[in-house]
Amino acid sequence: MGYLKRACRFAVTLLLGLVPSFVTADDAADANNPLANVRAFNIQGYYLNDFSGLPSDTDGFQTVLRYAQPLKIGDTNWLMRASLPYNSLPIGAGNTTVSGIGDVDVFMAYQFDTRPGISFGIGPQVVAPTASDDRLGADQWQLGLANVYFNGTSPQFQYGYLLIYRTGVGSTPAGRKRPEVGAFQPFWFYQLGKGWYTGGAPIWTYDFTTDNYNVPFGLRLGKVQQFGSTTANIFVEPQWSLASRGNGQPQFQLYAAVNLQFR
Repeated sequence: MGYLKRACRFAVTLLLGLVPSFVTADDAADANNPLANVRAFNIQGYYLNDFSGLPSDTDGFQTVLRYAQPLKIGDTNWLMRASLPYNSLPIGAGNTTVSGIGDVDVFMAYQFDTRPGISFGIGPQVVAPTASDDRLGADQWQLGLANVYFNGTSPQFQYGYLLIYRTGVGSTPAGRKRPEVGAFQPFWFYQLGKGWYTGGAPIWTYDFTTDNYNVPFGLRLGKVQQFGSTTANIFVEPQWSLASRGNGQPQFQLYAAVNLQFR
């Protein structure tokens, strides 16, 4: 439970310690746009608790460092997003915790020309087997496709999704199964005023290799602040699993993050 206490304390301190600053309605609405045409750096943390098929006192943690960069290639607009996870999960013998760096994933989204307030991108995803312990990754290169849609036409309510499919390529290491995973992340955000907002962005996953899945629901409280040319989006989002299959699926997650956009 130490992870939960530290995560809650950190998130509450951030939320309550913010000083008022002016943030426009457009900045607040765009702060959660995964295809925003700005450089961004995110620090995201998941406290994971009550894994299916494991003792009730089992927990884990994942931290993700993520960087996004708009790119101009010829006459086309792209967004590159790279993510590096650090995992601490109960996957060792006797449900002991194994900690270390996970697999790095990168995707490039081609951004289509759309009407104002709409963002739509699609492109390739590559996952590199960089895990410091083979149990923390797939131990195999993966290729896939990512598709993102964001509707920010309303300054009060925004919504969209992230859809990912990827599978292992090349030879599969002995004793391992070829990874084949799909993920769908629906998201919605309702602006409460003065930079405060609510919403949710759970990630629904399906493992085509094992037929295991997890479908969580989340409810977020967030605050968007402007610091000069930097937009900070800080939030806490508890998530509960509505349906799952297979051992090791977290039944509760506490998702907290600091997302920075540099304009």
